Amino acid sequence: MSPKMTELFLEELKHEAAGTRKALERVPEGHYGWRPHPKSMDFGYLASLVATMPAWIEAMIKQDELDFAPKDGANGYKPSELRTAAELVAALDESVEKARAALAGTTDEHLLTTWKLKAAGYLVTELPRYVNIRTGMFNHWAHHRGQLTVYLRLNEATVPALYGPSADERGF
Repeated sequence: MSPKMTELFLEELKHEAAGTRKALERVPEGHYGWRPHPKSMDFGYLASLVATMPAWIEAMIKQDELDFAPKDGANGYKPSELRTAAELVAALDESVEKARAALAGTTDEHLLTTWKLKAAGYLVTELPRYVNIRTGMFNHWAHHRGQLTVYLRLNEATVPALYGPSADERGF
């Protein structure tokens, strides 16, 4: 018998959260507004985003759609301004718990149903929930965590070993 999607997602969440924690613990204070290029995100915004993204799973499970940039400007997505490594890690723990609880409380059948992502009323994606969880959260989270490690390096912070050794850590 194959494992359930919820079980697979829960195990991946646990694994990816551990690496994310290591990266967030190294975010230096006093660099919230720093950015490597004018078109890049602020360091603090990026770190806050990485810390809070797992909670997106809760929305993907409990809501049928999300408009992250509503035309009226109300309730658009904006992560909290978390300014210390301790605040980032606490937000990660809270976000992971929301995701874990949502996954534990749903079924694979529900994950096969459609979920919509909108921006300013326009449809961005309409796919099964499990696809949105995989691409819209886990893959997207890995992408932004990778950006975060570059920001760490450019600010002389150590880069953790995530999927293999880093220049700062040879082992795990």
